[in-house]
Amino acid sequence: MDAEDIPEFSSADEEISYWKTLSVKYKKSLKEAQDELAEFQEESRELEAELETQLAQAEHRTRDLHAENQRLKFEVESLKEKLEQHYAQNYKQISMLEDELVQTRAIKDQLHKYVRELEQANDDLERAKRATIVSLEDFEQRLNQAIERNAFLESELDEKESLLVSVQRLKDEARDLRQELAVRERQQDGMRKSAPSSPTMDSEKSDSSVQASLSLPATPVGKLIDNGFSSPNGDKISTFPESRKIAFI
Repeated sequence: MDAEDIPEFSSADEEISYWKTLSVKYKKSLKEAQDELAEFQEESRELEAELETQLAQAEHRTRDLHAENQRLKFEVESLKEKLEQHYAQNYKQISMLEDELVQTRAIKDQLHKYVRELEQANDDLERAKRATIVSLEDFEQRLNQAIERNAFLESELDEKESLLVSVQRLKDEARDLRQELAVRERQQDGMRKSAPSSPTMDSEKSDSSVQASLSLPATPVGKLIDNGFSSPNGDKISTFPESRKIAFI
């Protein structure tokens, strides 16, 4: 309290009363301050106890968090190692898969090429098959024609054999006739030597020659041999060579 704030007193009692009032006021303020101090101290003790409890809890929490942190660091390191291992394995697997993919693509290209070659070969085989079928049809046609010709030639051969038999028979008959004619000529020569010649004998000789010629068979062998025999289609087929025909005649 400053001196300027002290009022002037008119009497001692007034001053005493003033100071008593002021002392009571200060006592009251002191009491209130002490009460407030006690309350503040109590609150401070409670707050300190609470803070100490919180600090203990915080320290315990910190220790727990520190242990948890260490554990998590260990797990992180373990996970890093596992991740690196997985990454290495995945990288190796990816490399192997890429190699397999390249090989598979190469095999796929080869298979596509092989399929195209097979398709080309199939087309070639189809064309060859069609050409073979056409060739077979042509061969069958020519074979049928050859069979027909063979059948025709067999029929002609049968006719030729029958003609050969007839010709052989005619040859035999002609040989017999020649022998008979030679015998008659020898007889006529003997008769001509034994008897004088006369017109009558000459006429008889001519008559015997005519009769011998008339005794030959009526089959036109020479004409048959010269003209040959006709095939069913109208073509003439010569049965014997010209030298044999001349020898026979």
